[in-house]
Amino acid sequence: MFTSDELQAASEIVSRRMPATAQYAWPQLAARLGCTVWVKHENHTPTGSFKIRGAITFIDWLKRTRPECPGIITATRGNHGQGQAREARAAGMRAVVYVPRGNSVEKNAAMRAFGAELIEYGDDFDEAREEAFRVAEAEGLMFVPPFHRELVRGVATYAYELLRAQPQIDTLYVPIGCGSGICGCIAARDALGLKTKIVGVVSENAQTAKLSAEA
Repeated sequence: MFTSDELQAASEIVSRRMPATAQYAWPQLAARLGCTVWVKHENHTPTGSFKIRGAITFIDWLKRTRPECPGIITATRGNHGQGQAREARAAGMRAVVYVPRGNSVEKNAAMRAFGAELIEYGDDFDEAREEAFRVAEAEGLMFVPPFHRELVRGVATYAYELLRAQPQIDTLYVPIGCGSGICGCIAARDALGLKTKIVGVVSENAQTAKLSAEA
């Protein structure tokens, strides 16, 4: 998906907006599991989530390819919206974020704090997303999907950092939502020419990605 040069360039873009996150080998985890366990602390990013990385590269790409674009619009439950709001506002762009009614009060407050024009709409995520699509076309805003090549390129930088620092890692466990995280990890491993096994993890009660892969 990406060359090592493309990921190195993405890392340089990301590093201008946030420092690299730490990775630690925790002894209590090692004692419990019987092996060395490294944890990449993406909870220590400016938004508390790896998704800020994709927002950084996406907004950088958007400003270069569509400098006339007045802003972005997206639908989210929280982490994606925080990252997009932070980066769009830093670039002098509007950041319109749709969430369904009843969304997390704390996530809504965080998105507003990063500069989002937060709009609660619809009874579920799909209704909020459909309205965001409509408004994007009406107001000339760039709709930011949950999965996009530039989002994945940015997200891949956390695995790029981790695997460059600890190339001996045998297996990397990655939670799966919309897929940018695991795709980024696979891309980083392949770009570095490593043999690390990538294992996707889903919630027992939300197995869509697992069932799709098995179908």
